[in-house]
Amino acid sequence: MMAFAAMLLGATAAQAAEVLIMPYILGASAGSDLASATEKTRKALEGAGFEIAGAYTPYAGAHVMAITSDAQKQWAAKSENGGYGAVIRVSVTEIDGGVEVAYNNPVWVENIYRMEPGGKALADKLAAAIGAQKGFGSYDGLDVDRVRRYQYMMFMPNFTDQETLADHGDHAAAVAAVEKGLASGAGGTSKVFRVDVTPDQTLFGVGLSSGDGGDEKIMNIIDKGSPAHTAHLPMEVLVNGGKVLALHGKFRIAQSFPELGMGTFMEISSAPDAILDSLRAMAK
Repeated sequence: MMAFAAMLLGATAAQAAEVLIMPYILGASAGSDLASATEKTRKALEGAGFEIAGAYTPYAGAHVMAITSDAQKQWAAKSENGGYGAVIRVSVTEIDGGVEVAYNNPVWVENIYRMEPGGKALADKLAAAIGAQKGFGSYDGLDVDRVRRYQYMMFMPNFTDQETLADHGDHAAAVAAVEKGLASGAGGTSKVFRVDVTPDQTLFGVGLSSGDGGDEKIMNIIDKGSPAHTAHLPMEVLVNGGKVLALHGKFRIAQSFPELGMGTFMEISSAPDAILDSLRAMAK
């Protein structure tokens, strides 16, 4: 299993560019019962030293756990806006009469968020805890350089094209504003997790329940077949200093679905702006 993870799941930015990386990893077989598979996965993660920062059910038949650890937070703190990588999403999804466990590939996370090396060690730890059958989410995978500068296509946003949802002047005020917005459900939002990465950087996971940016509405259109991409969810906002930031909606969706055809992307053309509208309402 460890050898498989080392060979197939990806490479750090310093390693050879010819290694191809997938956005997700399919974990070990989980049986056919969602509740028992979720509990088994939770126990395996906690037994391996991970903290469940939050969890939610975005729609029937799907459960997502956001996991972190001191090591993940220390890794994230080394990079500008590295807080986006302080959490890995682990999904448990009913599909085709069975249950799939999957998670964000930490090596993809490292490179899509332009972080310092560290994803490989985390991938190995997750593989040992909940398995690693194969990578998925991109037809053939992408090399390190392409992931680090990823755009769905020319003139589309990349990681640097972040949106400032609000500027509250200082970190404490910004965090308080986000907490207040989430507590009130502003913009159809709900709080999934909060991770304090550094004294000046906090990552929130945000569920979206309504409108064209709603989690279920989007996933019903773009997440077809198996393995499921449920670990795309939830959306996130990063409070960095006094600013509340979010990844551009088009980039955030595309980096989770790099194999998505343009026709399907056009079916959710209103979603990126709708997501940002909801997040702005929450962050103000």
